Amino acid sequence: MIADFLQFEFLRNTLYTGLLIGLIAPLLGCFVVVRRLSLIADALSHVTLAGIAFGLLLEKKMATPLLSPFYAGLGFSVLASLLIEKLRNMFRNFEEIAIPIILSGGVGLSVIFISLANGFTTDLFSYLFGSVSAVSSEDLRVILVISVIVLLVIGILYKQLLVLSFDEEHARVSGLHARVIHFIFMLLTALVIAASIRIVGVLLVSAMMTIPVAAAIRLARGFKQTIVLSILFGETSVIAGLFSGYYFEIPPGGTIVVVSILILLFSFLAQKIMLATKRNRAFEKGVS
Repeated sequence: MIADFLQFEFLRNTLYTGLLIGLIAPLLGCFVVVRRLSLIADALSHVTLAGIAFGLLLEKKMATPLLSPFYAGLGFSVLASLLIEKLRNMFRNFEEIAIPIILSGGVGLSVIFISLANGFTTDLFSYLFGSVSAVSSEDLRVILVISVIVLLVIGILYKQLLVLSFDEEHARVSGLHARVIHFIFMLLTALVIAASIRIVGVLLVSAMMTIPVAAAIRLARGFKQTIVLSILFGETSVIAGLFSGYYFEIPPGGTIVVVSILILLFSFLAQKIMLATKRNRAFEKGVS
């Protein structure tokens, strides 16, 4: 099974890309979930879809492609993150309204570009739900660069992001450059979402940033442990999803998300068992 993925270059690209996504998506997702910004992933993913549809439209209309759909989606995602920040500053008392505005805009643009391109194509379908065979060597290199950037920035700004995530008001009062750090955080989120679309797909990418974190929260005893478990669950979901998607010949995005949900259900069961065990031990100590 593993030998097949190592034998062919396109499968190796998919496997390596999946491992990188399984690392950076849950890692950044921990901060996204703690800050209660999970819907931002949905908003940026829909804008990314608009960028991809725009890139595919250009490919269809032009004899020579001017912009790869992947890069178009990446550009749209980064631009959307900037617009969200702009809107949050404009509606300071209603900052959350920026997310549905951008999400709706992304959906609207997607519909327009897809219609102009005369509907869905095989390429667009692979971007929507992920593909085992769509990851090129160039995609892998870009995603590797994005992964390095994400790891470096989180490593450097870990304490600042932690303070900003758990107590934003204290972060502002203490002199922390909250706006700058949040701006960087939004850019990282946009990059991770754009990087994840090849494997998980645009419509399911937000699940990769939230479901492993949700499972980890049920079992972890601290934020660092949440990060470790989230990455572990994310990597497990990606590996199991890629292999099952390849052998059952279905888009990997769906299988990755299903595996993530199964892990989440397991975390509920494990938590109940842990609580029941603690109660039994406490009862036995009381009796003795």
